[in-house]
Amino acid sequence: MTNNPFAQTILGGSMLLAMPVALLAGVVSFLSPCVLPLVPGYLGYVTGLTGVDLAKQKRGRMFAGISLFVLGFSLVFMLIGAVFGQLGAWLKGPDAAWVTQLLGAVVIVLGIIFLGGFRWFQGEAKIHARTPAGLWGAPVLGVTFGLGWAPCTGPTLGAVQALAFSDGSSAAKGAVLTFVYCLGLGLPFLLIALGVRRGLGALSFFRSRRRALQWAGGGLLIVLGLLMVTGLWGNWINALQFWFANEVRLPI
Repeated sequence: MTNNPFAQTILGGSMLLAMPVALLAGVVSFLSPCVLPLVPGYLGYVTGLTGVDLAKQKRGRMFAGISLFVLGFSLVFMLIGAVFGQLGAWLKGPDAAWVTQLLGAVVIVLGIIFLGGFRWFQGEAKIHARTPAGLWGAPVLGVTFGLGWAPCTGPTLGAVQALAFSDGSSAAKGAVLTFVYCLGLGLPFLLIALGVRRGLGALSFFRSRRRALQWAGGGLLIVLGLLMVTGLWGNWINALQFWFANEVRLPI
């Protein structure tokens, strides 16, 4: 078994299961009706370019602006993840299976919200501070994006924080797990920035299938919640932790 703290954080049984889920949750957030239709607007705003300039594929400026935007919301989300991870470490006792079950029920509710249920949660809560268009305002826009609530991105991020809390290990694990979520949400932005014309063309493909994507995302959250409620998630984590402790040998 490795004594490398970083390797232990990344390769622990709970993280081996949670990180793919967090990555997929980030991708689902990007493809959701709350984000996907707004991507061209974000591209233009964070670069200060018009639609005509976007069509000319000014990739360097585009990539820089989107990178700063992604950095802005990633810092906010990772801070939230660290808080939830640390809270889990403080509050979760030795016999706390009920915590995971309760959080599983919450994740099921979040999945229903993602599908359009619970009308009260279908509104958006955003910070309406006016940020300057262009590269200077890009990270600020990212921060305001991260601090808001949308019925598509809020439930997926909430599910990831539920995983961070239920693991109950450390702030570091919560931050790492949320970083993986940010990769799933942010990488599509960056890929589009590198190939603007093709990327914008791909958006129309996904927009035409937004309802199917919404059902897939909501279904993912509901299944995850059911796994947590029934205890299957915990059983899988225990099995992976046993395998990791007995089979994996990494250099210090």
